[in-house]
Amino acid sequence: MENNSTTLERNMELIIDDKRTIGDLQKDFSYEFPYLRLEFLSHPFPEGIKNIKKELHKGGEKIGDCRKVHKSGTVVLSNDMTVAQLEQLFENEYGLHLQVFRKSGKLWLITTATDSWTLGVQNEQGRELSEGYGPEADEPADYHEQE
Repeated sequence: MENNSTTLERNMELIIDDKRTIGDLQKDFSYEFPYLRLEFLSHPFPEGIKNIKKELHKGGEKIGDCRKVHKSGTVVLSNDMTVAQLEQLFENEYGLHLQVFRKSGKLWLITTATDSWTLGVQNEQGRELSEGYGPEADEPADYHEQE
């Protein structure tokens, strides 16, 4: 059963454990926020990065192989959490370098210019920008910062 809701009615929990894969986290997150996508990087996202694609972890990689901090736990998400808070939480608590992308038509745009927006607002904006495409209409990600 697919969740087409654009508003998270309750808090969502993401389980962080070394045995889970990057793809597991991405799938769980996208179930609640279908117009947002999590991408995990090898290093913290630097200003002016030239090629983010080289930094991305693949979906099949185990979380334990992608970090030096091997802490398990649960990340509680809500519509009111900002992208910046989410990215900082993953970095500080779990040693995972994360970037959020938002759907825009057929493209996925990095949200660095709008990291102060909440997950709920980001997801709704993605829905509005993707009317007629749907969250499943996937093209390669556009790894350039939006203007």
